Amino acid sequence: MWKKLMLGGIAVLMLSGCDKNEVGDVSLGLFTTKDIKIEVLADPLVPGVTCHMSNVVADLNFADPSDMSISCRQTGQITAAMVAAIDKSKSGDIVFKKSKSIFFKSLKIRRIYDETSQSLLYLAYSTKETSGSYKHSMSTVPLWGTEAYQMPAQP
Repeated sequence: MWKKLMLGGIAVLMLSGCDKNEVGDVSLGLFTTKDIKIEVLADPLVPGVTCHMSNVVADLNFADPSDMSISCRQTGQITAAMVAAIDKSKSGDIVFKKSKSIFFKSLKIRRIYDETSQSLLYLAYSTKETSGSYKHSMSTVPLWGTEAYQMPAQP
């Protein structure tokens, strides 16, 4: 009986596998099925930006926790043409999305352009309220020092 349960648990863990974007996997302990997964994400329209996102994954639960963290940095060239191609509305553009539950919860990352500071903001957030709050995390990438930076007009 225990062998079958153990083999079944191992099979589920193996099937959950390693995401092609996964660069880290930290166990939260011997007696838990929760891990912290770290993924690398390249912005599809601004490939000079790389984001690393960590989030808790509960392999044997129906709903993953909503906690996440994001850090984005310039890791390559950012051009004016790249910035010209992005959505500049206040709500920005979704650059990444993944399901966190069979109950319609997902994790999304939006890119928002801040024209005043000439920065790209990356907002990671959960689409379901958890413990009275929507979980979120934010990182910014300044355009200063890139080809995309525009010198402010002199008054």
